[in-house]
Amino acid sequence: MANFPRTHFVFVPLLGLALTALVSRGEIAYSRQVAMNFDPCYQREQDRHVRCLPSFINAAAGREVKVSSTCGDPPNRFCAQSSGNDGERERNCFICDASHPKRRHPSIYLTDSHDPNNLTCWQSESFQGADHNVSLTLSLGKKFELVYITLEFCHKRPDSMIIYKSQNYGKTWLPYHYFSSNCRETFGMAKDREITKANERQAFCTDPEDAALLGSKIGFSTIEGRPSAGEFDLNPVLQDWVTATDIKVVFTKIQGQGENDIDSAYYAVSDLAVGGRCKCNGHASRCIPGSAGDLVCDCKHNTDGPECDRCKPFHYDRPWARATSEDANECIPCNCNLHAKKCRFDVVLYELSGYKSGGVCLKCRHNTAGRFCQYCKQGFYRDSSKPITHKHACKPCECHVDGALGSVCNQTSGQCQCKEGVAGLICDRCDTGYQPSNKPVAPCVLITPPVDVGRPRKGHREDNDVCMPCQNTPLRELYCRSQFVMQGKVTARENDEGYVKFQVDVKRIYKSNSRRLRIRRREVQHVFVPLADLRCKCPKLRLGQRYLLMGRVDTSGPNARGARMVIDRNGFAGKWRRHKYERKLDMLRSVRC
Repeated sequence: MANFPRTHFVFVPLLGLALTALVSRGEIAYSRQVAMNFDPCYQREQDRHVRCLPSFINAAAGREVKVSSTCGDPPNRFCAQSSGNDGERERNCFICDASHPKRRHPSIYLTDSHDPNNLTCWQSESFQGADHNVSLTLSLGKKFELVYITLEFCHKRPDSMIIYKSQNYGKTWLPYHYFSSNCRETFGMAKDREITKANERQAFCTDPEDAALLGSKIGFSTIEGRPSAGEFDLNPVLQDWVTATDIKVVFTKIQGQGENDIDSAYYAVSDLAVGGRCKCNGHASRCIPGSAGDLVCDCKHNTDGPECDRCKPFHYDRPWARATSEDANECIPCNCNLHAKKCRFDVVLYELSGYKSGGVCLKCRHNTAGRFCQYCKQGFYRDSSKPITHKHACKPCECHVDGALGSVCNQTSGQCQCKEGVAGLICDRCDTGYQPSNKPVAPCVLITPPVDVGRPRKGHREDNDVCMPCQNTPLRELYCRSQFVMQGKVTARENDEGYVKFQVDVKRIYKSNSRRLRIRRREVQHVFVPLADLRCKCPKLRLGQRYLLMGRVDTSGPNARGARMVIDRNGFAGKWRRHKYERKLDMLRSVRC
């Protein structure tokens, strides 16, 4: 391998020993932090998250560079010029042979360890004419925030070249910077154009000074001279400008050749350096190999993603933001009181809260509901003996199936909504002044004093304030003391001066021993029931039902209007059951009472 004479021509002041020293100090500091088990993203003393950044590195070091041209296949001759002992220019020629370990110039020499005392150079094929495009393409493996790009040449620098960047792993390319001795003629733009806030994301053209002898360095700083560089943390435009996943360098024109420089038309580069940091948006202090072998950020601050560019699941109480020197902008978990594993961010709620909280819990468990799973869902109420975070903080409502209007209770006290006349926490008893009715629809009814019809009736208290139990008399005794026994269907009713008059469609007559009243089958008859007895359900009659009716014939009293059938609490009205009554009644008809 040829040893080239070498001089340096640095065009960017940012790229000097101070930067190297800064990088070295940063790496040493990081090593000490790791050794002390110190988390750069968290300050224990102040108990708060802080911005953290990966180490500043040469992102090109050791990485493969794809080139469009390499000398040595087949072997070819090339020449270089240098200064002799007397200051005269000397011409030295060599052979590039890709199969010879000491005469080859592969692309791996672009990013290998750079030893100034033993230069290794990639070299393109030699070509005729000044115009010849050769490209170098470097994939960084992930998004980086770049500070500079430098190329150190082993031969004449190009007369014109373009640096491109890609932010989507080589799918599309954007111009990053132009170099040319004649910017207007070559690229149609003025050289060293003024940079303003309006155009600081545009690529510009620089005319580097000529390097007359072998060896020169060309550099490009991504943010130097940009007006917003001092506000980088708060400027997403500039943050996007320095972000890249791939770099491409295209040499478009070699420097003019002399008459004796026929074999000197080639490009040769000893070092390609890309200085920057792994892009982690201030939420990681290092990058590590991912599951697919690519680089990913070791994210902190409850962030996630290859660049820590989103909040990790369940940490959506405020929107993701890049960390700054003032605020780490860590992602905050949703407050779901330990009852949900998922949540979402709601920008409207976030704004209404004064930009403090925007998380909404999803699929609350343990019978809870609400934005924060902070109350019990319908059909459950809070157990005051347990904190809201307890998985049994909500107890099921135990509303009585008949006494309550539904299964929903007060979510704080557990009080069920009771029907009229029903009381109790779960609606399981009658309220004061009400009594059971044995009806699911209205289980408790108001206690009503019986109506005085002018004479006392057996079975009632003298003060008439409560109902006494209905009599339970054997069927034979009822039959014998009744003046009529018949089977009929109740079809209508109406009130009649202390009585309720029921219209009965007579189906069959078993007994009728009153001369004052004649009962005929298949005729409509009227049966009178005292209103007080009816209210006490002695007897109990419903329209549309068939009954076995037993009672007396009333022919006396101030309200009597001729003979009429009366069924009071001494009578009987039972729902007709053929298998229960018909055979017994046929037998009783032949019995002497």
